[in-house]
Amino acid sequence: MANNDKGSAPSLSARQLQSHLKMEPKTLGAIQIVIGALILCLSASVLQLHEVHFTGDVALFLIVVMQVTLSGSVLVHSGRKPTMFWVKCVLVLHLVSAAFATAALGLMSKHLPYRQDSYHCEHCRRLEQHAVLLLDGILGTLVIFLVLELLICITAMLFGLSVLAAGGSQVRVSLFKQFSNKETKKQTVGQKCSSLN
Repeated sequence: MANNDKGSAPSLSARQLQSHLKMEPKTLGAIQIVIGALILCLSASVLQLHEVHFTGDVALFLIVVMQVTLSGSVLVHSGRKPTMFWVKCVLVLHLVSAAFATAALGLMSKHLPYRQDSYHCEHCRRLEQHAVLLLDGILGTLVIFLVLELLICITAMLFGLSVLAAGGSQVRVSLFKQFSNKETKKQTVGQKCSSLN
């Protein structure tokens, strides 16, 4: 594959490109963007409830939404214009996304199922049973989306590492070819010198 228009980013070899495109980066990136939008909607609906006392934990989801959307966008772009720069960006952003998703998953799983007696204070009114069930459903859905995001991050990182590994083995092969060519040239020069003597 040829370098991009600016010519500054190194291109991927055919083996690296095949490994990268096997991941279906455009599809996974689009799924990540949709997950980010759904997490934003669900966390905003939880923040609307004034009786929920863990709004600080839910506010972390705004950071997670930005990170998921950014990593999904970079993944889509790396599928459209695959270069080594974008593959490395995918690796770094998905590593950060995995860390944020794990942190948010830990925070949300401690609130599931919603135990309003443990959060209840004297000035708060108690939620009715159907509101508690709805809150449990929203929190459960958030946890499912976070697990799905974590799986996408792990998949993107593994495929990104396989692209880098395919490039590393290619470098070793080319270095071996260069070394063997130099040795062959030395042997032919040595044979010519000995034949002259």
